[in-house]
Amino acid sequence: MLAGPTIVFAEDDRRVRESVQRGLRLEGYDVVAVADGQQAVDTVMRQEPSLVVLDVMMPVLDGLTACRQLRTLFPALPILMLTARHEVSDRIAGLDAGADDYLVKPFALGELSARVRALLRRSISGADHQLRVGDLTLDPDARHASRAGRDLVLTKTEFDLLELLMFNAGVVLSRDTLYDQIWGIDFDTGSRALDVHITYLRHKTEAGGLPRVVETVRGVGYVIRR
Repeated sequence: MLAGPTIVFAEDDRRVRESVQRGLRLEGYDVVAVADGQQAVDTVMRQEPSLVVLDVMMPVLDGLTACRQLRTLFPALPILMLTARHEVSDRIAGLDAGADDYLVKPFALGELSARVRALLRRSISGADHQLRVGDLTLDPDARHASRAGRDLVLTKTEFDLLELLMFNAGVVLSRDTLYDQIWGIDFDTGSRALDVHITYLRHKTEAGGLPRVVETVRGVGYVIRR
């Protein structure tokens, strides 16, 4: 599998660091794990990743200070903060330091993954460039999609599904992930909404006898291959 977006993950707890790194890599991300804030800043300077995840309490350079430095150097870089503190004031401090989102420990890997995907999708839209996979083209800002030069007339949900699948091209997205990202974590995943919209999306992207692009991975979910 081709490596996906690069994530720098800074966490001084080795077990948490290795567990999250392993989990995110299984989802197709290229994860560089480091043990303190200074290592995070140095790594970002060298690699310019797609996203950074920073724990607040770290040695050498704490997460808030690292966040401020990175925000000055890379204004558009998505940053997610992690902390064991639940106080609102701590969350405010993280956001004021320049973080885009905040997650309180302990957290489920699924929630971290969902927030990562949301931040990456937001940064892609803000970057004002198109997604291209084969003969599929999608412009997140203009909300326009086409295949083989033919415009696709998509509903909002169909467009959002296609955008998510194209952004994660080559990565199999589970049904739960698709429900979380498109309909929200409280949506009834036992419904047939996903299957219905995938059917409509396939009908429109395969019009005129074009080959299938949205593939089913049985027992898991869906993927658009690179």
